[in-house]
Amino acid sequence: MPNGEAVLIAVGMLGATVMPHVIYLHSHLVQHRNINLSEMEKKSYLKMERLDIVIAMNIAFIINAAMVIVSAAVFYRNGIMVNSIEQAQKTLYPLLGAASSGVFAIALISSGLSSSAVGTMAGQTIMQGFVGLKINDNVTRIVTMFPGMLIILLGVNPMQALIFSQVTLSFILPAAIIPMLIITNRKDLMGSFKNKMMTNVLGWIISGVILIANALLLFLTFSGEV
Repeated sequence: MPNGEAVLIAVGMLGATVMPHVIYLHSHLVQHRNINLSEMEKKSYLKMERLDIVIAMNIAFIINAAMVIVSAAVFYRNGIMVNSIEQAQKTLYPLLGAASSGVFAIALISSGLSSSAVGTMAGQTIMQGFVGLKINDNVTRIVTMFPGMLIILLGVNPMQALIFSQVTLSFILPAAIIPMLIITNRKDLMGSFKNKMMTNVLGWIISGVILIANALLLFLTFSGEV
């Protein structure tokens, strides 16, 4: 990492790819299928669920990596400083042609719709499943989408807001991962699905790396390097 800003972007990418609220959402989405299943059926279903998550997470990783690679290849190589999404779109046009700015717009709309849908569904899951608030679905959706809409209405730089929201997600990640590791390692709750030793080792290593990255970012921020 050459500087504090690079750490900021790296932590933001982590939060954007492994969103903590999706961990809760996945747990909720499988519940309606977990009815009167035998242990063999549950193991088969778990296998398919793992495959689904691996595909989804790698697609998210590839998209995030592609954005960074394109930025480095197009903007950094040409010495162009981009401070907004609008500037990025306009700069792509003369460098890569009209099609590039159109593809960029489609990618932004697609990712925006996807993340909004996931965020809204996760908000419903947490309010109804964890907090126990039984609220009308439309009201729940409005409440979960309001902060993002407010940021746009206030005229905050969308790119800066996006980065800081992703960094916030990274800081929240341990609060989702660590309880999950503890709960799934309890035989009285999980039975034969209790974590294997390798799962625990990898899980705690990953949690440690996330905590160290977040702590490093905090240190660099308070020392004035970000």
